[in-house]
Amino acid sequence: MLFKSRHLTRTRWVNNPDPKHISFPAHGSSVVTCLIFSHGRIISASDDHSIHVYSPVTGELLRSLQGHEGGVWALAACQDTLVSGSTDRTVRIWDLATGRCTHVFGGHTSTVRCLSIVKPELIDVERDGVIVKEKWPKRPLIVTGSRDHSLRVWTLPRPGEAEFRCFGPDETEVDLAEVCDAEENPYHRKHLEGHDHAVRALAARGRTLVSGSYDCMVRIWDIITGECKWVLVGHTQKVYSVVLDLGRNQACSGSMDGTVRVWNLENGQCQHTLTGHTSLVGLLGLSPSYLVSAAADSTLRIWDPDTGELRHTLAAHTGAITCFQHDEFKVLSGSDGNLKMWNIRDGTIVRDLLTGITGVWQVVFEGRWCVAASNRNDTTVLDVWDFGNEDDDDWLGEPSGGQYDDDIFSDDGDDDEDEPKFKMRGVVEEDDAQEQADVDAMDQDLIPSETE
Repeated sequence: MLFKSRHLTRTRWVNNPDPKHISFPAHGSSVVTCLIFSHGRIISASDDHSIHVYSPVTGELLRSLQGHEGGVWALAACQDTLVSGSTDRTVRIWDLATGRCTHVFGGHTSTVRCLSIVKPELIDVERDGVIVKEKWPKRPLIVTGSRDHSLRVWTLPRPGEAEFRCFGPDETEVDLAEVCDAEENPYHRKHLEGHDHAVRALAARGRTLVSGSYDCMVRIWDIITGECKWVLVGHTQKVYSVVLDLGRNQACSGSMDGTVRVWNLENGQCQHTLTGHTSLVGLLGLSPSYLVSAAADSTLRIWDPDTGELRHTLAAHTGAITCFQHDEFKVLSGSDGNLKMWNIRDGTIVRDLLTGITGVWQVVFEGRWCVAASNRNDTTVLDVWDFGNEDDDDWLGEPSGGQYDDDIFSDDGDDDEDEPKFKMRGVVEEDDAQEQADVDAMDQDLIPSETE
């Protein structure tokens, strides 16, 4: 089934000349700040404070999740659980099956700018000089990064677990900084302090967390103990993007200094400095064979993550790259005016999916589906393409990070302790003005937020 799905993913996107396409308005004229595709649902968040859930088949608005009092700037989903972070400084947990907000976590004192759900997985751990396989974390976690310079680690509540809200249901006018004491929250695990400026990006797997900040630093943390293992110094301007490559034991970061740095997690050293971009590197993506960077200089660059060698430069856009996603076969990228598909293996353009529009806010794809959020005539629009044929019902999309979430709550440990409970001996091999305008276009942080 997986082999067939990968074959369809490789061939249908290139060979289907006329995919089914629907288009519909969403979020009025507000910016779509986040867009994800999860278990057959389109989930979009906006600076209008709302989160919408749509059907990719019909474009029907299935749910509108209301509750945040500021723009929503971070989203992650797992099965029927959705986690969101906002300029209102809270983290909310939603039940997608019912549309209810089940938890409100407070503690951050400024915008929650980035977050991730960390799912249990087997990772390599050294015990007494021997590399063993252990499952970390023992149960799913949430990691959040904020403009308050800090990160927080939370336990992801299981469906049906006790609900927690950092303020009572009748308290509408409250100062969250005063009433939301994270230490009183049973789901709060760690408060990670050390950055001297806003935390702009994070990535986490197993028990490793990488954070990038406007203090020009990248930090590597142990999520379980809260220890900062490395402070990675080298960037000369703000860090906007990070990815984590556990298979190669490295992390990568993109900065306003125009470079991408590849860091060795074993010794904290910079292995490669990838140069070529001439402006802010605001976006990074990683697949097994490719590291992709996107910048305000209107180009994307495809790198070999092992050697740091430049494979291709994708240079057909005319403005800052505002969004992209890639896999082992293709890159989809958005910029002012168009959404393009590229062949990642030879760097050529396959097709334009959108042309003649004002701007593309977000793009996401999975399996047969592609979704883009854009602006046309001061209206925010979602476009959905279905690259499948009628008999492709068993085409399963692979999640962009390669991690499925089918059984993330099964066999949970009660708590993460720094002692192995699950071992396998041996190492298992793994399967000027214009320039500033382009920077502004790429940096959505410059969009005014009413709550800071």
